[in-house]
Amino acid sequence: MMPTVRLEFSPAPAHVRTARLVAVAVARRAGVPEPVLDEVRLAIGEACSRAVALHRRYGLPDLVTVEMSDGARFSAKVVDRAPREETFGGAGELPDPLALVEEDSRAEDDDKVAIGMRLALLAGLVDDLEVAPAPGSVGTVVRMSWPVHDTELR
Repeated sequence: MMPTVRLEFSPAPAHVRTARLVAVAVARRAGVPEPVLDEVRLAIGEACSRAVALHRRYGLPDLVTVEMSDGARFSAKVVDRAPREETFGGAGELPDPLALVEEDSRAEDDDKVAIGMRLALLAGLVDDLEVAPAPGSVGTVVRMSWPVHDTELR
């Protein structure tokens, strides 16, 4: 499916707010129910903050990508370019997010703990969530979607 909106931004925390604002505007236009928009705002913010934190942790200048599509469901995809070992432990499969947080909390690195917490928050917040390796050799794709109302004004 072709994205309705595609954003790319440098890995700076200040740009996360813009991504959240755009996501909520696109979700509202797509017909996401008003009470769910706060969930969309928080989920997009967490996924983008995670991507920015990973890029900054590894000193990556690569852009963070956010794609949003409207259709039968409003969907959003956030792509980072961090080494896969950070999320997948090199095995290619996503570990249980809560186990990841538990493991990270034993680490002395506050950034790593925050990155794991963001995945755990997303897992608890979004019913339709998929975290997978990005196409190519590095990166992660976080996909989320929410139901929409059928509206005539799309």
